[in-house]
Amino acid sequence: MNDSSKGTIAAIAAFSLWGLLPVFWKALHGVPLLELTSHRLLWTLVILIIITSLRGSLQQTWGAFKSPRVVAIHTLSALLLAANWLLYVWATLNDRILEGALGYYINPFLYILLGRVFLGERHSRMQLAAIAVAAAGVVLQFPAVKGVPWVAFGLAASFAAYGMLRKNSPLGSFSGLAMESSILLPVASLYLVIQQSHGISSFGADSTTTLLLICTGAVTAAPLLLFARGARSISLSWLGILQFIGPTGQFCIGWLVYHEPLPPLRIASFALIWTAMILYIISLRRMKKPNNGRYRR
Repeated sequence: MNDSSKGTIAAIAAFSLWGLLPVFWKALHGVPLLELTSHRLLWTLVILIIITSLRGSLQQTWGAFKSPRVVAIHTLSALLLAANWLLYVWATLNDRILEGALGYYINPFLYILLGRVFLGERHSRMQLAAIAVAAAGVVLQFPAVKGVPWVAFGLAASFAAYGMLRKNSPLGSFSGLAMESSILLPVASLYLVIQQSHGISSFGADSTTTLLLICTGAVTAAPLLLFARGARSISLSWLGILQFIGPTGQFCIGWLVYHEPLPPLRIASFALIWTAMILYIISLRRMKKPNNGRYRR
């Protein structure tokens, strides 16, 4: 098996794990949201310290704290990431998995739009058409959910802003996330200490919950590790196509496993989003690589 095939398998595994995450968060439904997120930060940082140590980049991560610019970038990105994590888990625990999936479906189209508006990037007519079709699908969500699909907007906007900030950082994915987790750790640790001192902490209440809280670090870091492996070996366009595996998994889980309502207007909305997704995929397939005009698969 060649390197690009291994990269494809790694990327598929990463997006599949992200698609399955609602099942994991549902298993922690009895844990307060802030406590759950605080444990996620803590145990993710523990795993990232181990990973960056093995990769020989731990010194680079801590050295980055000497740069005010890098610290400023990652402080903002840490706040956006925390907001995204809180909102996503809240949506999952409050039976809004489908709306969360919508947010991650429209995220690539938001990237295209932001790139055109703020970075002056040029896009094909098909990609712009995909944005228009996706926008029409989002508009249909308003009557479908009888209000504003703010969860979808919040997830898409926070993750898109996070991605744009990270583009300006010299740190890699693991070092960057380790820095962000370190920045947020004092607040998370203080919250966990207060919870523990008042005897209302979920950690230690029973072995299953305690084990699952420890595993929040693994379920955060594992897909990131696989994603980084895949991104090194396959083209960005192919990676862009595979990313739709995640929200598709979330959609299927929300609909088939947890039986979230899917009325006709909502079906029509997702149909438009999927149409936009197909247009987006076709546009990526038509893009030519500089070397020999072919994709590297």
